[in-house]
Amino acid sequence: MLDLDRVITAFDTGLRTLLAPAHSARAVPGEALAEPAMTVTERDLAASLMRVNHTGEICAQALYQGQALTARNADARAALEQAAAEETDHLAWTAQRIDELGGRASYLNPLWYAGSFALGAAAGLLGDKWNLGFLAETERQVEGHLEGHLDRLPAQDEKSRAIVNEMKVDEARHARTAIDHGAAELPAPVKAAMKLGSRIMTRTAYWI
Repeated sequence: MLDLDRVITAFDTGLRTLLAPAHSARAVPGEALAEPAMTVTERDLAASLMRVNHTGEICAQALYQGQALTARNADARAALEQAAAEETDHLAWTAQRIDELGGRASYLNPLWYAGSFALGAAAGLLGDKWNLGFLAETERQVEGHLEGHLDRLPAQDEKSRAIVNEMKVDEARHARTAIDHGAAELPAPVKAAMKLGSRIMTRTAYWI
């Protein structure tokens, strides 16, 4: 049976994720670097890529909150909640960088949050080893996605690159933590479905 207090907390977290500015417990990577000289096209590209990353962090918050809500084991729940806390830093970093670049967040973030929360809650209901397996695979795919963004960001945009690099390090650590807690390897069709869903989100968030 679900704990009502955790349900209320998850609902409150969702509202704050979507409606309130995120606050980072850590310094923003690259904050001390000077703003690079970029063309309008380069700045728009960087802002669009950071919007995708910001939406990814919205989805991560929702996934982990949903997973933690239905997790059965206290250690698994703690691992998920710790990952969610660090993803809050990423949310704050990407939001700040979007503002600096003159961009905006995705208009569809409430939709992404709702869908990701439902998916995370469903994963938790399958059992903790699958729940953690979903976390590990999500983080592996996000790490690859961030690597792709490092290839696409303007070479001189060291501020955005510093943020993406630190996010990449955190995602790899979250995946290792999930594996250490007993994550199961997901079936290939599930991994493929996750990649397809991620591709739809990233391509849509780039523009909308």
